[in-house]
Amino acid sequence: MKRRTFLKVAASALAMPAIIPASALGKDGSIAPSNRIAVGLIGVGGRMGGVWSAMKRCNGVQGIAVCDVQTTRRENYRKSLNLTAKDSFADFRDLLERKDVDTVAIAAPDHWHVPMSIAAMRAGKDVYCEKPLSNTICEGRALVDNARRYGTVFQHGTQLHSTSGVRHACELVRNGRLGKLKEIRIGSPAGHAFGWPKPEQVPEGLDYDMWLGPAPVTPYSSVKIGAIPEIGLRGWYFISDYSKAGWIAGFGVHDLDIAQWAIGMERSGPVSIEGRGIYPQDGLFDTVLTFNITYEYANGVRIVMTDTGKNRHGVRFIGEKGWIFTRGGIEAEPTSLLKEVIGPGETHLYRSPDHAQNFFDCVKTRAETITPPEIAHRATSSALLGGIACQLGRKLKWDPEHEIFPDDPEANKLLLCSMRSPWQI
Repeated sequence: MKRRTFLKVAASALAMPAIIPASALGKDGSIAPSNRIAVGLIGVGGRMGGVWSAMKRCNGVQGIAVCDVQTTRRENYRKSLNLTAKDSFADFRDLLERKDVDTVAIAAPDHWHVPMSIAAMRAGKDVYCEKPLSNTICEGRALVDNARRYGTVFQHGTQLHSTSGVRHACELVRNGRLGKLKEIRIGSPAGHAFGWPKPEQVPEGLDYDMWLGPAPVTPYSSVKIGAIPEIGLRGWYFISDYSKAGWIAGFGVHDLDIAQWAIGMERSGPVSIEGRGIYPQDGLFDTVLTFNITYEYANGVRIVMTDTGKNRHGVRFIGEKGWIFTRGGIEAEPTSLLKEVIGPGETHLYRSPDHAQNFFDCVKTRAETITPPEIAHRATSSALLGGIACQLGRKLKWDPEHEIFPDDPEANKLLLCSMRSPWQI
């Protein structure tokens, strides 16, 4: 090629725009890397199905890594997300080393919530974690402190906080539409009992030691990790090694979260708790079956929380001028309460039409989510306090500021539990 011809060709090449793949620009339906929020999924069992289903509908969200101690679960999720083998992990710590993971969604058993969340915070990830927040009150406080230290955007899986019916019910109560509040009644599902299962071998494809993690070493049982026959719930929900307060925290945390939001105590807690419960006499499950717990708050409000055999499932606010019931929707008597409008000068609560989208919006803006660490911790703490009261079977005084039972060493021992080495927070 002559020099003059070469220069013309070179000039033409420089004048033409570079060829950029459509995927890099997000024009082929994919998400441009600069705009996406990359999520690592930790604990891809049954609950993650609902979590990821909500998350994947959000703008700019992409699942790029999965982790689970069970190979089958992990591989099913990996394939559904069109990921490669290098995007699949048995150990959550390996997933957290990925620099391209921005956030994690944690739906592991309760005893793993705090250790995994704090590890993710220290790795620079924002965190969505399923309920209940923690297994003990001291663990929950440690999570709150770490979130503050690392500037983590955190959201708790108490999704009812984002429903319009719950918000409106809480606004009506906060703004005095019921007059003086007489009592709040909560009905929450009862626990379950189960006999002693037959000895079983740990199945191939399950890292049982990793599943146990900080919990004590106990024999493997398919009921413990899998589903309870004819019920479908995972057995670990009802074993204190993994869920200290059982179903009081596992399910009741939703309802206590609503009640405390309505009375302005979502960042505090009760000043006394009295509980009675019936427990299994024998078998694998050892957490409370039926219960009756009374919480008293410094503002004079009383919450009575029972199993659903005694009260309808949900939260009923009873006042001088009627009652309001909610668990996502809203009912009231008189029905005219439902037409009440909260005025410009009244208390308006955090509005979030979509729980998952709220999390990712806050990841982008660095704002506080609708269920941040402190609110998550206080809702879970109240559930755990109920569990402790039932366990001890007597009335307890509680200092919500210092998070301690004044002059009660026996109760204070139940604020934390030891973790199996090498796990710690």
